[in-house]
Amino acid sequence: MSKSRISWQEFQKLAPDAYAALGALSKAVSASGLEHDLLEMIKLRASQINGCAFCTQFHLNAARKLGVPAEKLDLLVVWRDAGIFSPREKAAFAWTEDLTNVAGHHISDEDYAAVTAFFPSAELAALTTAIGLINTWNRIAGPLHFAPPIPQHAIEQHRESVTA
Repeated sequence: MSKSRISWQEFQKLAPDAYAALGALSKAVSASGLEHDLLEMIKLRASQINGCAFCTQFHLNAARKLGVPAEKLDLLVVWRDAGIFSPREKAAFAWTEDLTNVAGHHISDEDYAAVTAFFPSAELAALTTAIGLINTWNRIAGPLHFAPPIPQHAIEQHRESVTA
C-alpha cells in the first residue's frame, strides 16, 4: 500500500463531528442484538470487496478477538463454496454483496425475500445499517490510505522472515 494520505488519527482530529457520528452509528448497530461475530464478518466481506486494507485488517483483528474461527475468516472471500457457513450467515453475506455493489444493479424482490427469510424487519434494518456504515468507512479509509492496524507481533514475524 502506498503511504497514508491522512492517518486514522488525523481524520479523527480533522473531522471530529463526522467521526463521532460514525461512532454513534456503530454503537447503535452493536447494540441492535445482531451477533457480533456476524457483524464483523459482514464488515470484513464488504471491506474485501471494496479493497480497503485498513478496514480489512481492522475487522480481521476484531473478528479474531471475538473468537471467529480462522477457517471462516480464511474462506469468507469464497463463502458460497466453503461449506462452513450457516444459511443465516450466507443470507447476510449475499445481502452485504448486493448492497456493497448496489451501483451496478438494483436490489431485486428475490434478493430481499432471501435475506428476510433469515432476518426479521428489525434485524434487517440493523444489518442494512451495518453494511451502509462499513461502506462509508471503506470510502473514507481507502482513498485516504489509512495504514492497516497490523498487530506488532505480525510485523516482528515479518521482519524476522525477511532477514532470515
